[in-house]
Amino acid sequence: MNVLFVSIDSLRRDFLSAYRDRPFGYDYAVETPNLDQFADRGTVFDAHYAGSLFCMPARREWLTGTREFPWRGWGPIEPFDDTLPRIARSTGTVAGLVTDHYHYFQHGASGYYEDFSGFEFVRGHEHDAWRTAPREIDASFASQIQASDPDELSYTHRAQYARNVANFDPEVESDFFAPKVFSRTAEWIEDNQCWDDWFCFVDSFDVHEPFHCPEPYASMYTDADPHNPELPVWPRWGRLDAGQAAIDDQSLAFVKAQFAGKVTMVDEWFGRLCDRLDAIDAWSDTVVIVTADHGFSLGDHGWLGKADGPLYNTLAHTPLLIWHPAYSETVDRVDALTSAVDLHPTIASLLGGETNGPHGRSVIPLLEGDAVSIRDAALYGIWGSDINVTDGRYTYHRQCDETRPATGKSTYQLNPRAVFHPPDPPEDLTVSKLPYAESPVWCYEVPSISRQDDTMLFDTTVDPTQDHDVSSSASTERRRLRKLLASRLDDLSVPATEYTRINLDPPAASD
Repeated sequence: MNVLFVSIDSLRRDFLSAYRDRPFGYDYAVETPNLDQFADRGTVFDAHYAGSLFCMPARREWLTGTREFPWRGWGPIEPFDDTLPRIARSTGTVAGLVTDHYHYFQHGASGYYEDFSGFEFVRGHEHDAWRTAPREIDASFASQIQASDPDELSYTHRAQYARNVANFDPEVESDFFAPKVFSRTAEWIEDNQCWDDWFCFVDSFDVHEPFHCPEPYASMYTDADPHNPELPVWPRWGRLDAGQAAIDDQSLAFVKAQFAGKVTMVDEWFGRLCDRLDAIDAWSDTVVIVTADHGFSLGDHGWLGKADGPLYNTLAHTPLLIWHPAYSETVDRVDALTSAVDLHPTIASLLGGETNGPHGRSVIPLLEGDAVSIRDAALYGIWGSDINVTDGRYTYHRQCDETRPATGKSTYQLNPRAVFHPPDPPEDLTVSKLPYAESPVWCYEVPSISRQDDTMLFDTTVDPTQDHDVSSSASTERRRLRKLLASRLDDLSVPATEYTRINLDPPAASD
């Protein structure tokens, strides 16, 4: 069996008609005909949630089956992790990675691409340290991406993007990232038909910002001039009404239009990849999985971006679409709760391999009809911050106590609050163990950071946009979700300090 695993970074599920007619906060529909057609062909998972956020933590969950956020933040593959490309090698399956996701190649991440039989890296997205010239950047475009200092040489600076795309023609979409990624994926798949079985992970950084689009997408959802220097294509993160992210209504509408344009562009080139699968008659022996690591706030609850604010469903309730030639023609939708970490054992089994990934549960029984559920709860969060749980209907957001430190455990990631910088080990390191690995790891403490003002509870069946916190009125459900959170943390064997950090009694005490 061949496996094509497609990640579309920051793709919100409400932009797909398989989930909703039009996105929340929009008064128009966004065109995604190819993803819609794929959803019609395959199986739609209605209750799929992120696990460890954002970006690289999600990829460690997918590639290794490790629920990351209770133990450490953004970091490398650990020596004891069992990666999907390593499993593929063990079964005689050639494994390829096609990506423009430059975080794989930065400080703070290693081990993600090395196990693949081969990889292709499309250079230049966001802060990718690629072009160093021209030194002077276009002033109008610099304004749109809010690059304030072209002479800056920090590890992440916005002038880098202006240099990377200086030769892009805004009228030629093949110059841009999603077209390159999906075109090279199509070529890789066609070239690798010489192998009996293949696994291809295509990791598209689009629709991640900058929301810099070529035509026709830049003008598709707006009448504004897409090159107006007063209109941003790369907004700052934070509150809409204060601080660095403060933005007026016209600019916000433009940002939303550019995000929508990027979604449609990704859809177009995903469709061309599907056309290539048609041309080589690959659907009969290929499983195709499409998902996203997280969403992106576009004014939802007053927030822009993803680094700030509670983990509402805008960020955490993610799309999952699967084509399986043996099951998808009869299984249209799955309403069982699933989590990002479950994709690891799913793909491992499709590759004919076994995994020691400790935390995932394969979704294949849901497709086969052998199970109606694989989990009763999904945990999600960011290391060192609040912890969230859902039962598929209610979402419970437990605030952390910023006076109590977070504990990090890793063999390598020693500066989790500055992941894009060279390693800078703290002086008070100790040696510890993880409950799911035999190898020793370094252990350290850093301050906790909360993203919310209080603990919250939402009933997403009657309140899908999570506008009404019912933690005061729904006391029975609040207690049930609190116990569910404690129980699932206990399943992971988290240390007592993690309960203390979120002011939660362990299961024995909460009973």
